[in-house]
Order: sequence, then C-alpha cells, then structure tokens
Amino acid sequence: MAFNQNIAQEYNRNKILTASPAELTLMLYEGAIKFCNIALIAIEKGDLQKAHTNIKKAEDIITEFKVTLNHKYPVAEDFEKIYDYIYSLLVNANVKKDPEILNQALDEIRGMRDTWKEVMNRTRGMNQ
Repeated sequence: MAFNQNIAQEYNRNKILTASPAELTLMLYEGAIKFCNIALIAIEKGDLQKAHTNIKKAEDIITEFKVTLNHKYPVAEDFEKIYDYIYSLLVNANVKKDPEILNQALDEIRGMRDTWKEVMNRTRGMNQ
C-alpha cells in the first residue's frame, strides 16, 4: 500500500514540476475545488476542524491568485474584484460553516476554472 502511495506522490510531483504556468493555474483551480468539496462533506459530518482546514486551503489559493495578478493589464482589476468576492464568500462560509455560502464560492471557482480551460483550449488552437 505504501509503495503505491509513493508512486502516486512521485507522479504528482513530476506532474507539477513539468507543468506549464497555464497548467499550474488550472491545477490550483482544481485544488481549490477539491478543498471546498472536502469542506462541504466535513460540514455535513460535523467535522468543523476539517472543514476549517480545507476552506483555509481554498482561501490560500485564492489569495495566491490575487497577489500574483499582473496589474500592468487593465483586466487585472476585474480579476481582483472576483477574487475578493470569492475570498469573502470563503471566509463567510468558514465562520458560519454554511454549506450554501460555500457552494456559492464553489460555483464561482468552477466558473473561473471553466473559463481558464476555455482560454487554454483557444490558445492551444491558435498555436497549432
């Protein structure tokens, strides 16, 4: 069992180390979604510490997106507002342990992820 876990960890490590910046961004969106889903299940089961820990992980990812925005481009302001909104939903969901608010944040993150995937696909199409 430990052997298989080590192989999976090594695979994930290599996946991250060889990913393009666009792929890393997608992985971060996927991570935020995963942590929100874990938190939703934890809230359902009454495991408030686990919910808190995973919502904080999602908050950290959103914070990372916000602080790495390149304000040289005007669209960065729009992204900053979206990230602020998502972050506020996550904080509110964490304080209240409210699955409805957490689902709102999750919907926003999924929307950002889906938009990012579309941008990646269009960029790939233009480069071929």
